[in-house]
Amino acid sequence: MTTNGGFEPVFCTVVPPYVLDKLAQHDDPALSGPAQRTLVRDSELRARRRVTAEFRLAAAPTAKAPSDQPLRTIYDAEHRTELPGTKVRDEGDDPGRDATVNRAYSGLGATFDLYLKAYRRHSIDGDGLPLDATVHYDEGYNNAFWNGEQMVFGDGDGEIFTDFTNSIDVIGHELTHGVTQYTANLTYYGQPGALNESMSDVFGSLIKQYSLGQTAAEADWLIGAGLLAPGVTGKALRSMKAPGTAYDDDVLGKDPQPATMDDYVRTGRDNGGVHINSGIPNHAFYLVATALGGHAWEKAGQIWYDVLTGGELKERAFFTDFAKLTVKAARERYGDGGDEFQAVEKAWEQVGVRIL
Repeated sequence: MTTNGGFEPVFCTVVPPYVLDKLAQHDDPALSGPAQRTLVRDSELRARRRVTAEFRLAAAPTAKAPSDQPLRTIYDAEHRTELPGTKVRDEGDDPGRDATVNRAYSGLGATFDLYLKAYRRHSIDGDGLPLDATVHYDEGYNNAFWNGEQMVFGDGDGEIFTDFTNSIDVIGHELTHGVTQYTANLTYYGQPGALNESMSDVFGSLIKQYSLGQTAAEADWLIGAGLLAPGVTGKALRSMKAPGTAYDDDVLGKDPQPATMDDYVRTGRDNGGVHINSGIPNHAFYLVATALGGHAWEKAGQIWYDVLTGGELKERAFFTDFAKLTVKAARERYGDGGDEFQAVEKAWEQVGVRIL
């Protein structure tokens, strides 16, 4: 259940629809075909998610204390669309020959580790929820998603996108949609939806940094590095350090993310710009983390986690609401005169989000 009393699992993909829309219009069917099929599949899954969510009952609470170890199961869809597919690896099994299966297994474990060791959270629901993932979904599927219950990874088309298990931050990003689902349950539209997406980028990046032992200064602050095929002019899907610079490609177009409110995009597409305008809170987090230095999950990440799970963040929160809560959380945890409080205040000022 969420802190706001609701339970609204949503269908969240890592590749924004505007990227696939651009691909779908290309003259080359090798590029447009997989994108068109992915858009149709995503639309079907999104509609199915809305219908099934209405009838889904929350699981009964377990009386057993959650374990400090993950419970992972990896399935193979064998390029079909029935979920979950054939079970290919259980918790504790040795790595097999399929590198995609092994990467998915490791990524689920890295996500579990960050939440447990940094924030004492047992899995994404806080109560030891088993982590399930399906790989090799569909033919040339250009996405990865959280459907409210499990992770699903496509193999990409090989022309624009590679295997979606290649980026550990993508795995962390999608699973963090589950954390948000079980806590603040941010509405997936407009600014609340952009905050939802930003939370996933923030903790997806922190999961990568934690697994690599990186400081804020050492991190690349890219989301989806390794997903773009060699012929694509770009580094990743998004950049938290410099929103709007992740790619600039003849086929994909230019990364549309703004870094500040001066360039906020008003649109009815992409659920009101959830993947576009998430660049603004993403950049604010980057500014806080790099101002404080050290490991970003320890202070900046703790402040963001406190807000996400603290019970005061409303489902329809706007950027200003979230910013005010981060300032409050920094004050309560670190004090008025600390570097943390000042870094948070300054970051929101720099991105143009008013907190007064």
